[in-house]
Amino acid sequence: MHSPDDDVEAVLAGSRAVVGISVRSLADALESLTLQQYRVLVLVCRRGPLRSGALAAAIGVHPSTFTRAVDRLVAAGWVVRQDNPDTRREVLVAPTGTARELVGQVMDRRRAQFESVLERMAPEDRALVAAGFARFAEAAGDVDFAEATTLGYDS
Repeated sequence: MHSPDDDVEAVLAGSRAVVGISVRSLADALESLTLQQYRVLVLVCRRGPLRSGALAAAIGVHPSTFTRAVDRLVAAGWVVRQDNPDTRREVLVAPTGTARELVGQVMDRRRAQFESVLERMAPEDRALVAAGFARFAEAAGDVDFAEATTLGYDS
């Protein structure tokens, strides 16, 4: 007999698969960056140059701690600091081409891994998965973008 617990277990199994794909897609990036540093790159690549304070708040760290993190990203060539054209008092953090390339590679790997899984499924099962995920996402509601970057999602 099918129970609500069976539904929860099925969703948990599916979520483990999704997390596994996410983690595997990040493996190469995490050889040269921490997960928190990668999250910063995703944010600045997706949203464009941002104030350090806004970035610190988005990833949930204290601004003074974040300043040191940005220093390390600048030194490694992942981001640059630039003056805010709207106000001279603010400095923005912007991604370099290298950062954009890395984030793009991670997203391409992730997409390819999802495509590979879906290709192994019968067309009718793929349609059911797509419809199920769409309904699940709708029921879950909006996920805060910063929250989604925990595993490096950019969309």
